Amino acid sequence: MQEIPFRPFSGWLFLLVVICMIPMTGYLYLQGQFVAITAAVFCSIAIPVLLAGFQAVPPNQARVFLLFGNYHGTARNSGFFWVNPFFSKRKISLRIRNFETGSQVQHEVRNQAGQVITPASRTAPKPSKVNDLDGNPIEIGAVVVWRVVNTAEALFEVDDYEDFVGVQSEAALRALASRHPYDSDDSQCSLRGNPEEIARELRRDVQDRLEKAGVEVIEARISYLAYAQEIAAAMLQRQQAQAVVAARSRIVEGAVGMVQLALDQLSQQQIVELDDERKAQMVSNLLVVLCSDRHTQPVINTGTLH
Repeated sequence: MQEIPFRPFSGWLFLLVVICMIPMTGYLYLQGQFVAITAAVFCSIAIPVLLAGFQAVPPNQARVFLLFGNYHGTARNSGFFWVNPFFSKRKISLRIRNFETGSQVQHEVRNQAGQVITPASRTAPKPSKVNDLDGNPIEIGAVVVWRVVNTAEALFEVDDYEDFVGVQSEAALRALASRHPYDSDDSQCSLRGNPEEIARELRRDVQDRLEKAGVEVIEARISYLAYAQEIAAAMLQRQQAQAVVAARSRIVEGAVGMVQLALDQLSQQQIVELDDERKAQMVSNLLVVLCSDRHTQPVINTGTLH
C-alpha cells in the first residue's frame, strides 16, 4: 500500500477567521432580526466545527487522515494546520527507535481489591535461548534500530507494527543463530568471531521480514552472546584448553628459533665444535629451559667437556 502525501491548509488563516467570527456572532445576536439571528446561529455552529479542524504536527511525526474509513493521505511536514474536521486523525512517530530482542517481564503490585498500587516496571530483556549450527544451546540477544518510512503500510498492512517489529526481529535472530556456529576454528563465519558480517546478515534478514510493514532497519547488531548455563562450564574448559595449546605452540615456535640461532652463532664464531650427539643434547636442554612453565635448576659441569 503506497503512502499518499497530504498537504493541509495553513492553520493561521483559519484561526484568524474564527477570531473574527466570535465578535461578529455576538453582534448578529444583538440585532434581533430573523436573518441576523439565523446567521448568528450558523456562526455559533461553524465556530466549534472549525476549531475541530486545527492540527499541530511536531517534528518527526506524521498524521494519517481517514474519512469514513477511506485513506486520504499523510501529512509529514511539521507546523500548525487546518484539515477537514470530519477527518479521523492517527498519530504515528517517524523518529528512530531501538528495540532489544527478548521477553520483557512487567512487575506490578496490587492490593486485596485488585487495584494497582505500584505501576508496572520493565526489567531488562531476557536473552533468547537457541541452538547454534553445531547444536550447542546458546543465549543470544540483539538490538534493532528502526523507523517508520511508509505510514500507510505501517498502519494498514499489519495489525500492530510495533509488536510486528518485535516478533519478526526475534524470529530473524533465532534463524540467524541456527545457521552459524558459536565459535569456529577454521575460516567458517561464526557468531563470536565475525561480528561485522553477522550484523550485516542480521540487518538484511530483519529488513526482509519488515518490508511489508513500512519499516526501515537502520542497524541490527548482537548485544548479548553466551553459552547456555548447562554447558557453560564445559565450554569454558574447552576454551581454556584451546588457549593453552595456542600459547604452547607459540612458545615452542619461538624456542626452536632461539635454539637454531644459538647453534648458528656457535658455529659461525667457532666458539666450540659440537658433534651430532652433543648438539642433540644441547637442543634438548635448551628446549627444556625455554618451554618449561617453571624455573629450571641448572647443573654446572666443572669437569671436561666429554
